Amino acid sequence: MEGRVAIVTGASRGIGAAIAMRFAAAGAAVAVSARTEVESDDRLPGTIHETAGAISAAGGRAVAIRADLASAADRRRLVETAEAELGPVDVLVNNAAVTWFVPVADFPLRRFEVMFEVQVRAPFELAQLVLPGMRERGRGWILNISSGAARHPQGPPYGPRAGRGGTVYGMCKAAIERFSTGLAAEVYDAGIAVNALSPARVVATPGVVVHRLIPPGQEDQAEPVEVMADAAFALCTGDPRTLTGRVTYSQALLEELKA
Repeated sequence: MEGRVAIVTGASRGIGAAIAMRFAAAGAAVAVSARTEVESDDRLPGTIHETAGAISAAGGRAVAIRADLASAADRRRLVETAEAELGPVDVLVNNAAVTWFVPVADFPLRRFEVMFEVQVRAPFELAQLVLPGMRERGRGWILNISSGAARHPQGPPYGPRAGRGGTVYGMCKAAIERFSTGLAAEVYDAGIAVNALSPARVVATPGVVVHRLIPPGQEDQAEPVEVMADAAFALCTGDPRTLTGRVTYSQALLEELKA
């Protein structure tokens, strides 16, 4: 990662912040991006300035760039600002997400549009924006953060949590996984790698806590954010020719690469 430039979206807290700090600790210059510049909800602590500040305090290099990824103008500005401040982008981590858990019958179409815009269209367009430079340099890595929600529900019969309203979220994550494998095939000969990475278990991020996605009494079984950060780092510093195209899980990947 030494000397590389990375954009990490959704990096004000949780998985995104952990990945940004892990990359920076290894020498990458990181564009820390999210919507949150000022905390407005005590349940969701963390801002892009706090993440960038932590990186700088540890001796790393980072710039905080506010971007609402539901906005096409903000998506373009994010890449333009990152490259103006830090240099050509070598690694793009698409982690940003906005989520509502509502059954399909009751799901507001406007919220559906926002979720799709942030979780599917934004990664697609950000990839389009960084790919020309990656092609010129003959290298690059695009990492899309996914989720076990992309898997099909088990059943019938279905468990008590199946009706919690995760269909739209899972649909978006399934789309991002298919995007990852397809793009990996398209850019393989250009030396660019593309992956989708999911946590092996629910990660105890502030958002997960707010949405009560960890069953009561099982908080100690949650995956630490550092595991996802280590897995993201292992992918983006590995052999692109053999690792590209994978849709993989954090713990399984780390165990495989350690063997």
